[in-house]
Amino acid sequence: MFHASVPSRIAGGSDISQLLDHLSHCCSRPRYAFMLLTLIADIARPDGSAGPEVRVGDALVPLRDWLCDALTPMGHRDPRRMALVERVREELRKAAKLTGDAAADDRLVQDEVRARVRASGKTNLSRAASELVKAGLLKRHYQGYRVDHLNRGAQRQAVYTLIGRARALVGAKPAPQRPATRPRQGDLFAC
Repeated sequence: MFHASVPSRIAGGSDISQLLDHLSHCCSRPRYAFMLLTLIADIARPDGSAGPEVRVGDALVPLRDWLCDALTPMGHRDPRRMALVERVREELRKAAKLTGDAAADDRLVQDEVRARVRASGKTNLSRAASELVKAGLLKRHYQGYRVDHLNRGAQRQAVYTLIGRARALVGAKPAPQRPATRPRQGDLFAC
């Protein structure tokens, strides 16, 4: 009675549903991986690549920092994040870095929490990106200045390119909508 018909083209599942199924089998955190792929798709060029930097206002921010900052709000209610805020506040109090001005102290605490969350977020992001590379959904390479260093990143910035089933996310951007205009009576039959 209330069944929607599924076009034969997607009877086996749409591109997005197939991507979700693929993520559920190859990633330890499929929801996180899907959010990561979606964020990359939001800023990707038509070829599916994003990075090494993202324009935020007038500034250029490294892609990994931007992704970490974009994913950070997902954990603001997490009890571990709340405990981190209190732990940082206590550490700053013991180090006598708090001034007594509530607004200034809150900014100082939030800046330190943001730095720590970004550092751990980069670890999570790298782990998820590695899983996506192994799954054939993401290609990763580095661009930028290279110096001799044990770390292969060595002042180079990551560039991520969506490949395979993840390319469906690049085409999922909605087209800009034109305002609807009603034809006037004389326009209906005009050639």
